[in-house]
Amino acid sequence: MLLTGYRKEVVRPECRPEAESVHCIAHLDENITEVIPYLNAVLGGFQYLKDPPSVSFKVHGKLIAVHPRMICVNALRTEEEGDKIIEWLKQEINDTWERRGEIEPRYESAPKPKVMEILRLLPKTNCKECGQPTCMVFATQVAEGGKEPEDCPPLAGESKAKLDAYLGQFQFE
Repeated sequence: MLLTGYRKEVVRPECRPEAESVHCIAHLDENITEVIPYLNAVLGGFQYLKDPPSVSFKVHGKLIAVHPRMICVNALRTEEEGDKIIEWLKQEINDTWERRGEIEPRYESAPKPKVMEILRLLPKTNCKECGQPTCMVFATQVAEGGKEPEDCPPLAGESKAKLDAYLGQFQFE
């Protein structure tokens, strides 16, 4: 077992103290530098940095950053939600560490879809049926994993199939 424990800190965003969301920071008892590239391979890191080593994931609309001595989770509704995510990640860290001999570490970020390629495949009517003011905003959210092609009601047929095929080559959590 690589990670045995941590000390949790819950904070409200300083820039917006009125915000209803909280951030959770787990200060790790151990240095987990060596497992970070393996986690990147297993969990499909959104962003990987070599120096200092860290990996970020987007999971269920949350941005999770893993550093050698810290895990940060943003935009939580409750402290309990943070507890669940940190415990899940602790288990993932330990499982990945145990299986590291079977895993090829990845030292780069996962490829990301291009906003302009997504936009090219959308109807470009700015109809607002998806709830966004423009197709460009919608395309950006699709590229970030926050929206799906199905969220665009006018998208159908060959255009939808092409967008699904394009997005299928990227890993979304």
